[in-house]
Amino acid sequence: MSRPAALEQRLGHRFNRLDLLEQALTHASFGAPNNERLEFLGDGVLGCAIAEELCARFPALPEGKLTQLRAALVREESLAEVAGEIGLAGFLRVGAAGPRPSILADALEAVFGAVLLDAGYEAARGSIVRAFGAVLDRLDPQSVDKDAKTRLQEVLHARRQQLPEYRVIGTSGAPHERSFEVECVLADLGLKATGTGSSRQRAEQEAARAVLAQMTKA
Repeated sequence: MSRPAALEQRLGHRFNRLDLLEQALTHASFGAPNNERLEFLGDGVLGCAIAEELCARFPALPEGKLTQLRAALVREESLAEVAGEIGLAGFLRVGAAGPRPSILADALEAVFGAVLLDAGYEAARGSIVRAFGAVLDRLDPQSVDKDAKTRLQEVLHARRQQLPEYRVIGTSGAPHERSFEVECVLADLGLKATGTGSSRQRAEQEAARAVLAQMTKA
């Protein structure tokens, strides 16, 4: 591939191995080798780098709040936002599906995984902090939204009720377009709702959000 200088500048990293970046930008719907394994690596290094940065920026925050902030930063919506800010969609190789938010989020993680393999942890951490710079700068620990699963668990804990059970009730789609359907069940309240997503975790969040909506109406 030709060198994507604009993307490298936004990441603050010039690749020694352009093949790694090319793979990171290749969705499975386009062909092989694709970015799924690099996404796995990137997910790990992203969580670690964000945790390290949050500890440095907010030395007085307790562990629970730091966990909440990290979860808000690494969820699909935030990753897709960062991918948009660095113009990642313009470099993706993707099939007919197009650059949906889930594809953008996965590709961003894959790019960080590629930086890790290309130059090590410090280079990957630097790229992550640079890419997330604007998001980190406007982060307010007092107003960050909790994810749906956390909010549901806190509500049930406060009411001394049984915690929810999440069950995968179906999967569909080709391997590169997998969709999960998850059911969230509150046995104590006789409530349940389903959610779908490109991963089990995302489907669980949607199911929890739907249950919370039911509880609000009840």
